[in-house]
Amino acid sequence: MNQTLRQQVGQLIIMGFDGTSVAPSLDSVLQELQPAGVILFARNIESAQQTHALLSACRGTLTTTPFLGVDMEGGSVDRLKRFMGPAPSAASVFNAGNKSWFVQHGELIGTECSALGFNTDFAPTLDLALPNSRLVLGSRAVSPDPEQVAEYGRLFLEGLCKSGVLGCGKHFPGLGEATLDTHNELTSIEKSFSDMWQQDIAPFRILCGELPLIMVGHANYPTVTRDKLPASVSPVWITEILRNKIGYRGLIVSDDMEMGAVLAAGSVGEIAVAAVRAGANIVLVCRKEEMVRQAWEALLHEAERDSVFAGYVAEAAHQVLAFKNQARELKEFPSQFSLAAVEKQRQEIGKFVAQLEQEQQR
Repeated sequence: MNQTLRQQVGQLIIMGFDGTSVAPSLDSVLQELQPAGVILFARNIESAQQTHALLSACRGTLTTTPFLGVDMEGGSVDRLKRFMGPAPSAASVFNAGNKSWFVQHGELIGTECSALGFNTDFAPTLDLALPNSRLVLGSRAVSPDPEQVAEYGRLFLEGLCKSGVLGCGKHFPGLGEATLDTHNELTSIEKSFSDMWQQDIAPFRILCGELPLIMVGHANYPTVTRDKLPASVSPVWITEILRNKIGYRGLIVSDDMEMGAVLAAGSVGEIAVAAVRAGANIVLVCRKEEMVRQAWEALLHEAERDSVFAGYVAEAAHQVLAFKNQARELKEFPSQFSLAAVEKQRQEIGKFVAQLEQEQQR
């Protein structure tokens, strides 16, 4: 499929928005920009049937098969608990010690996602559970041991795969030493590359061939890069280390470009361009339609101005489209909403939570 430059730029953005339906302004953005996909948050989700209808409407507006994404880790990051019941956190499942439950955790979360029409879950978190980040990550991180983190991640991904949902490892190269929340401000992690390689980066290295997507976080690592840039816009982290040194061949996605940590480095348009120039395939712009447009326009204008950057855009879009053509998870969408399937899954989650509670009481 030969794409115009405008179409290529669209494939470099997964967008979020306000609202619980496709309002005229959102329809206009989707029609014109043709993004690679959408991501929903709790603000977009009122009921199971409404969520399915919203995803169906978004999907019907886009000309290429879209990523229909959500952050579903369980615990503190659970967008569907309003009607599915709360899913357990990664840490609570890990601490129960039954490895078969790691797979079940992924499968339960994946099945509740797929029942509504989601095909992509931005999980698991592969950050190490270290003392510095305890207040930031909490129960999202499972262990300080990188091999244990990788094992949980692998089995969780296996469960997602069983349910027909793509997973995404995050937040490369690791937020285990982060003392500040990157949603609000840039955190600087002073750690040597050799220590990072053996510790924080290890889960990503171990799972390199198994992660469909990797999300790059917004922390800065000055000891490694000798600059003040977040990893999400750093060619050192994305191209030199993740692509070339580790050899990762899946899709590289930035964390949300509306977060305070990365907006400290420039406007949303400037940082979107910087992320793609650094080697990212897709940037997340997760809420404001005007910021989505700004990112799209900046990418387009830079590609029109700079033929080298246009080459980066073309290659990134080619990789995204090739991935979409191969990923069976993106091709399946429940055309008919089933309340019975949702209710069954709600009951399954409740049973799983009860199992965990019984284990904890022993």
